[in-house]
Amino acid sequence: MKFTKEEKSWILYDCANSAYSLIIVTAILPVYFKFVAGNAGVSAHDTTAYWGYVSSFSTLIVSLLAPFLGALGDYLGNKKRFFRYSLFIGLLMTAALFFVPTNQWQWLLVIYTFSHIGYQAANLFYDAFITDVTRNERNDLVSSYGFGIGYIGSASLFVVAMLLITTSTFGLTSAPQAIRIVFMLTTLWWFLFSLPMLRNVEQHYGLPHPKSALKESCQRMLATLRKIRHYKQVLGFMLAYFFFIDGVDTIITMATAFGVDMGVSTSTLLVVLLVLNIVAFPCTLIYGRLAQRYGTRIMLLIAITVYLFICVYALFMKTVLDFWILGILVGSSQGGIQALSRSYFARIIPKKQANEFFGFYNIFGKFSAVLGPVLFSVTTQLTGRSQMGIASLAVLFLLGGFFMFRLREVPVAVSEKE
Repeated sequence: MKFTKEEKSWILYDCANSAYSLIIVTAILPVYFKFVAGNAGVSAHDTTAYWGYVSSFSTLIVSLLAPFLGALGDYLGNKKRFFRYSLFIGLLMTAALFFVPTNQWQWLLVIYTFSHIGYQAANLFYDAFITDVTRNERNDLVSSYGFGIGYIGSASLFVVAMLLITTSTFGLTSAPQAIRIVFMLTTLWWFLFSLPMLRNVEQHYGLPHPKSALKESCQRMLATLRKIRHYKQVLGFMLAYFFFIDGVDTIITMATAFGVDMGVSTSTLLVVLLVLNIVAFPCTLIYGRLAQRYGTRIMLLIAITVYLFICVYALFMKTVLDFWILGILVGSSQGGIQALSRSYFARIIPKKQANEFFGFYNIFGKFSAVLGPVLFSVTTQLTGRSQMGIASLAVLFLLGGFFMFRLREVPVAVSEKE
């Protein structure tokens, strides 16, 4: 399959931001923060709580600003400009993690918060660029390749990071020194794989600049809120997305805690996480290919069914082998459901207002992340079994599948001329 220069450049940015997601958000910085804060006398449960607070705060900020930033980015030329601003904030703040002394845990939190805001804001504009870089009939394929390449990229840098941390490579004398170098490597990786996007991708669809972009953006955002109920396909999908992506994100978020409850060692958890990313690469591409043949809606329903099976399978898990099977099952559909959600949404929205609509898409995706963890935690506490916590997430996939089933398959010609 041949890709245009713009498509290739857009796909490579997924390779850039996925490394940040795995190393800074999920795997290494959270552990390093607990180490630094613990050395300063902060209790283990307080460090966990503080990390949760700043992660929620940065997500809340971007979620609240997303519709406004999206509306502002829909004016011709603004999408690239705001993407660049967000990217550079994220890059500078991630690089700044290298310079934080090992006894300044408060500064780690502050800098991480700003880097996470930059990362999430850049993703808002990046996702919306899919309407500019490719045609509707190629949305599924391009989006899937983006997620697939992202998994391979993040896994590659993660292997390098773990080698640095667990060995004395380059004469390093301690793991904390190695981790700080990993932060800088992540920044460089993010920057280098962003260059094609910065150079080759341009905004082709947008609105003419008004006299007052700020004022009109607010007016447009409010007008869209009032009339969004008339976009039945968009509203129906966002409702389905709200539920099933909450289940997906909760399984990702709670996987480590779930594994620990099952007696899985830390080293095994990291290996499973690495294998999950490797498995996700070909499976995501397969989802994209099959979506072209059988339809995006059908493949999303299949992915939701796989996650339903995961929830049921969790009830019978007893061994480390069961955890491996669960991880591989997650890897088989995680990238597919995320990639096809993005491409399906891109197909049903007006292209000239892509940023504004992706702003609302981000709100539904971010705010949905509240319900799942609460459902998991409450069920686990009431039953005393984390397996029941995972199983309870089946409710979210059933609701998401129900609303997705009610939607129609969207012809590739829809919104092509908008």
